[in-house]
Amino acid sequence: MGGRVTLIDLSDCISNDTSAFEPNPHHITYLSHHEALAQVARYGLQPEWFAPGHAWAVESVTLSTHSGTHIDAPYHYAPTSGGAPAKTIDQLPLEWFYSDGVRLDFHMKAAGDGITAADVRGELDRIGYVLKPLDIVLIWTGASAHFNEPGYDQRHAGLRADATRWLIERGVKVIGIDAWGLDRPFAVMAQEAMAGHPEVFWETHFVGIEREYCQIERLAHLDRLPRSFGFRVSCFPYNIRGASAAWTRAVAILDEEA
Repeated sequence: MGGRVTLIDLSDCISNDTSAFEPNPHHITYLSHHEALAQVARYGLQPEWFAPGHAWAVESVTLSTHSGTHIDAPYHYAPTSGGAPAKTIDQLPLEWFYSDGVRLDFHMKAAGDGITAADVRGELDRIGYVLKPLDIVLIWTGASAHFNEPGYDQRHAGLRADATRWLIERGVKVIGIDAWGLDRPFAVMAQEAMAGHPEVFWETHFVGIEREYCQIERLAHLDRLPRSFGFRVSCFPYNIRGASAAWTRAVAILDEEA
């Protein structure tokens, strides 16, 4: 129709650069074209059929389903959700993962701060947006700028339970964040729990016991979105039977004028 589409990658790149300090460890083993030449005989092939000295390149990756940019299924939070068996990643409707997106800007909040329902309502009022069912909500904390640094998992603000509950009550099924987790950092929650408030520990995750929803964790590049809404998000999870999570290549899709 004369317009153009802009794609913005909202996913982090997995590499061995961070494997030494990742809370969910991963490792990539690279097999070069030259090294793979020794493997061709096992397939009944002749080395001379390939380019001189080269076969194929192959990588072997060891990681958890919660490594990199990934989606948590309700089964991650508990065995049940809303009194029924919690859905695993392969049981979730695809329509949850391709919908209108809205970015909520909390990147000025300090590490360890909580984002409340009042904060969410205030930000929606500021940008002039009314949520509708199946909107994909993206929480911008700015923590992804530190993904290549040890301790990045303690450097973000996170949703409090009342904010998560408020979003779910409006039909939101997928909430994403550019940080290690949607909750506040473990160290902050653990300190408060040991001080006599155990109800705050993993409070946003545990909202999923009441009503099912998914999280996208370790998003990146939310600062590259040119506007707070008026785009779609594609974040289909990899199909892994019985899994609590799966990796995704999350992408924002913007229709632009010609």
